[in-house]
Amino acid sequence: MASPAFPPPPGIYVPVPTFFSKASSSDPVPPLDLATQTKHALHLAANGIRGLVLLGSTGEAVSLTNPERRTLISHIRQQFDAASHKSYPLIAGTATQGIEDTLIQLQISKEAGAQWGLVLAPGFFATVLTQQGIVEWYTAIADRSPLPILIYHYPAVSNGINISASTFTTLSQHPNICGAKLSHGDLTLHTLLASSPLESMLGERFATFTGLGQQLLPVLTVGGAGAIDGLAAIFPKTVVRLYDLIKEGKVEEARRLQEIVARGEGLVVGHGVRGAKEGMKRILGWESECRLPLKAGMCESEWKEWEDVVAELDDVEKGGGGFGGTTS
Repeated sequence: MASPAFPPPPGIYVPVPTFFSKASSSDPVPPLDLATQTKHALHLAANGIRGLVLLGSTGEAVSLTNPERRTLISHIRQQFDAASHKSYPLIAGTATQGIEDTLIQLQISKEAGAQWGLVLAPGFFATVLTQQGIVEWYTAIADRSPLPILIYHYPAVSNGINISASTFTTLSQHPNICGAKLSHGDLTLHTLLASSPLESMLGERFATFTGLGQQLLPVLTVGGAGAIDGLAAIFPKTVVRLYDLIKEGKVEEARRLQEIVARGEGLVVGHGVRGAKEGMKRILGWESECRLPLKAGMCESEWKEWEDVVAELDDVEKGGGGFGGTTS
């Protein structure tokens, strides 16, 4: 890189689900639903969301072909441009195991209009990987990537892969690695990265985001940049309001709202893509299929477990609960 890359701006991002239409009787693979994808993306931008992660784990990235990746990213970029959001942050995920395949996807993402890549750690050989192997894998990608990259550490979908704090510290010094998304409950790692002397030395060049909105208050407290949060796909204003309250130093209000958000996050954490899509269908009115082996839809008995907290979140989203409006 000619000069060091910079991370996405701080704030709340959404790992957007990919919308699919109904599959046909002759083809079990449902096609992309770009019209609904656009409506959802613009809705999020209009309600305080700082940027979008396309084709992450919530976006069923592993189920899309490379031509579909290009189509989806370029379509959303074109729609944002048409809506006068020409610099709206778009982060494109990768979920491959190979260096060359990852670089191909990053090149496609660059050409389609994304500004950053979110590169999932290679988990196939997780049980025998060394930290040096992880460093060299990410370095090989960062050396040739046309986009600045963030390290995506999500052990639950990566065979339990471990990335140590010292590995992150080493990788953070690469000029084309500008941040990380940590989708796990290890607040120690958040603290070591966001509060380290090296982080201060790097200044604004490396940012850590949590992938769990239930951690937002503690993560921001130790110096994190924000969240890439699935619940915000359904309740964007609520999660943005939580971020604002924390940044404004309104700790008691933030603690109350964090408790509500933490309970609601179970819908997305516990049911994954299915939970996010069910919530969007019931709250926002936008329905989507999943691609096999995932099956969309939750039965009424499953949904009943979440009715009370979803109603509480919906009230906050509409301005209730005594939390005021968003300021972002």
